[in-house]
Amino acid sequence: MHSAETLPGRLAEIAAAFPAVPATFWSVSETVPYAELHRRSGVLAAALVRHGVARGEPVGILCPNAPEFLVALFAAAAAGGAATPLPLPAGAKQTAAFPQRLSAITAAAGMRTVLVSHRFAAMVPALAGDSTVNFLDIGELTAEDHSAETLLPAIGADDLAVVQFTSGSTATPKGVRLTHRNVLSGLAAIRTGIALDLDDRGGFWLPLFHDMGLFGTLSAILRGIQAHVWSPLAFVKDPARWLAQFAESGSTITAMPNFGYEALLAAVPPAEVTGYDLSRWRIAFNGSEPISYEVVDAFRKRFAPAGFGESTMFGVYGMAEATLAVAFPPLGRAPHFEWVDRTWLADDAVALPVAPELPSARAVAGVGAPVDGMRLRVVDLDGTDLPDGGVGEILIRGGSVTDGYLTADPASVAGLFADGWLRTGDLGYLRAGELFVTGRCKDMITVRGVNYYAQDVEATVRGLPGLYRGRCTAAAEPDADVITLIAETELTGAAADRLAERIRAATGEELGLTAVEVHLVAPRSIPRTSSGKLRRQAARRLVGQ
Repeated sequence: MHSAETLPGRLAEIAAAFPAVPATFWSVSETVPYAELHRRSGVLAAALVRHGVARGEPVGILCPNAPEFLVALFAAAAAGGAATPLPLPAGAKQTAAFPQRLSAITAAAGMRTVLVSHRFAAMVPALAGDSTVNFLDIGELTAEDHSAETLLPAIGADDLAVVQFTSGSTATPKGVRLTHRNVLSGLAAIRTGIALDLDDRGGFWLPLFHDMGLFGTLSAILRGIQAHVWSPLAFVKDPARWLAQFAESGSTITAMPNFGYEALLAAVPPAEVTGYDLSRWRIAFNGSEPISYEVVDAFRKRFAPAGFGESTMFGVYGMAEATLAVAFPPLGRAPHFEWVDRTWLADDAVALPVAPELPSARAVAGVGAPVDGMRLRVVDLDGTDLPDGGVGEILIRGGSVTDGYLTADPASVAGLFADGWLRTGDLGYLRAGELFVTGRCKDMITVRGVNYYAQDVEATVRGLPGLYRGRCTAAAEPDADVITLIAETELTGAAADRLAERIRAATGEELGLTAVEVHLVAPRSIPRTSSGKLRRQAARRLVGQ
């Protein structure tokens, strides 16, 4: 029997208390009650022990959003290994490069074993190649139940439980090391922060290998409430249908980046809103990318007639390194934004409040205070704490925060810790105890001595007619003192030239930025992360610069 301070121990408690409560996987039309999830994971754990999995060994999980993903996750942990969710190709264009990317991750983790869903059996020959990694079919491993005669190792709270490769991992993959204590501390913070109770139901479409998808789903399962899971493709292909099924499931909680809410706005016109009953929807986590005032405001107004509550939109800040949750707003509060001067923010690292109607005003979302067990600071380049309104790097510390990474290149993570505090790489400021996140350190662009946030440049042109679904991304041009702005469009010829000119005019008028190189690309060309966010630096490589 595993300790309740571990993932398998907590699942055992849930299976005993809520044996018939299920996780429902809509996209594969399968359901698994928690008692059955516990039983199956025990069978697979025994198979892994017999296979020779060592304590703390990373065990890869190559599965879609389906029951076997969860079975593999809990089994790897119960066998003493570290469950390591592996990314899947985000689209057809990534499929060709997928074996190489997967090989980089397995090498960085020192991985010997990958558990594969039967749904991906056809992929294994191409992935295996000359690899020394064993790709094991989950179904074949569990064809015989040896759990009764197999002794599982004793594991504790400080043993490694999960290795989470971050969505931005590319050339030098880094896996976030999370112990059982980290994971259960993080889930407890989520549970407390939203007052998760037995009347709630979770409904999630983000990939389970992504931190927000994984820990959101686990927060429901390890509370003993129903979890409803869709595939990312189901959402992306038909957001309106997903919303109907989300409402039908009675789910009260979901999580997605800002672009997901934007996709729902595009998919459900005002005339169709009253066809949905969203009155049970209690928490709409909005995180993982900048939170747009325009999207949040439009979403609340659009879906209010369907019962979407004033305080349901829940803008948060988190990261895989903190087992997700860092800062949550108070329950029952409507979304909160500050309007600050864009130039002071970028050039002087000061959040100076201004009137919303001023041309220089930029809306920044308040994401609340640190969750239970979390401490945070905002510091300058010297590591000195900044006063309210001072913009600097966000540092975090707490029971859910990782103590390091698995990586093939230790230099890539050197300097990420400062006196026991994790450097997040994110910029923000505090105001009366509330955190406001302004961007990523690496996305601050300096051109001709003036600083710009990449998202400010993008926001300036995103609404121009001719852009495909507003998709564009800005990045620094090394050694050229200009900004590269890449935008998707269906336009060609003279119409495309006019769009490029409108983009240059918009950045000049609104930001005073004239050093812009515009590159127009075909729809769906800009690379995305596993959660669907546009990847700025990868996009710049797209145009060969």
